Amino acid sequence: MAGQWQLDPPALRKTRFVCVSDTHNASPLTGAFKLPKGDVLIHAGDMSNQGSLSELQRTVEWLEKVDFDAKVVIAGNHDITLDKDFYAEHGAYFHNQHPQDPDKCLALFTSSESITYLSHASRTIRLTSLTGPHTTFTIFGSPYSPTTPARSPWAFTYPPTSATQLWSQIPLHTDILVTHTPAKYHLDETRTRRTAGCGGLREALWRVRPRLFVCGHVHEARGAERVMWDLETENVGCREAGRREWVDPGRDKGMSLVDLTGKGGGCERLGNDGSGLAGANGGDAMKDYYDGNKPAYALSFTSSELFTPSTLTSIGTYPLSSMSQSPLPPASPSSSITDPLPSSTLGQGGMPPSGRCDNEALVGRLGRRETCIVNAAIMASSWPHKGAGGKRFNKPIVVDLELPVWEGE
Repeated sequence: MAGQWQLDPPALRKTRFVCVSDTHNASPLTGAFKLPKGDVLIHAGDMSNQGSLSELQRTVEWLEKVDFDAKVVIAGNHDITLDKDFYAEHGAYFHNQHPQDPDKCLALFTSSESITYLSHASRTIRLTSLTGPHTTFTIFGSPYSPTTPARSPWAFTYPPTSATQLWSQIPLHTDILVTHTPAKYHLDETRTRRTAGCGGLREALWRVRPRLFVCGHVHEARGAERVMWDLETENVGCREAGRREWVDPGRDKGMSLVDLTGKGGGCERLGNDGSGLAGANGGDAMKDYYDGNKPAYALSFTSSELFTPSTLTSIGTYPLSSMSQSPLPPASPSSSITDPLPSSTLGQGGMPPSGRCDNEALVGRLGRRETCIVNAAIMASSWPHKGAGGKRFNKPIVVDLELPVWEGE
């Protein structure tokens, strides 16, 4: 086929993520759980019970002591002082006798030299340790979870009607996504068999399709799964092609490992090449193109190459011998990629560029076909912890993932 060319694969190296959430004042220092060695530590919120200064000081103490190349932390609904607006309105309900200073609580994290604290924000991280993998990734972290009418008010919550707008702010080029809430139907089932996750976040997952998504919040849903995305079916929004459940190899002894490298124990490599580059000022290249800042090109596979089972499982390894390089459709002066997509195309699969599919989520991003989802809740029991054995703890979940080596190493 005319115009075919070979895509040079980026240099990739294994990067080990150690994932925890919902520690609720437990720590490795108290012996509640042990942290395996790794390159990146992720904490997906609910570090404390009620976000007091003393609770958060103890959390920062253990976070700063553990040895990782990067430590990424978000808050959760129990870390109430880190939500300044919420605390101004509801703080007296929690700390009537001993009011806390939200600014001092937040400064514990923002002033730390070793902690990356994200509050609905994105950061590109380069691992620089001399003994580390020297890889790079873009991570988005958010503390929010949907309101639950039956429960008393907690921090960082939003009504379901705001979910689509909230989660549409996740940059499409995100490699690692961390939120406190799980997505609906994905590791979100409560003790009462209710799904507590967010439907708007699940829709955003289909559009972004990060390599790894880490959450918590629902203690009893701790675990991992691999979700394959259906990018071809038209007229069905945010469709999944299937999922693979994870069997914890550390449920008795050993490490709770999820291997996405394809090099250990017969596990297939994650089908996600991270395609879709960041544009100027940390934005998306597609937005730059439609705003007239620079030209962009779409990487699109021929239909015979793209939709086979073997391609689905190996696309992240760049095994294909040819790709077609095609310019994107002309940018319309009367529209922008940032304009809201028509409801008829948002989340719709198909063959881009097309007026009947979600071009923003698909053009140049067809290599993002699979996401590993982890609910990393450490606290296995829930308040008031009256079951057998009282408080119970899970192990951290460890994820091995191949990521690109940053330039200039």
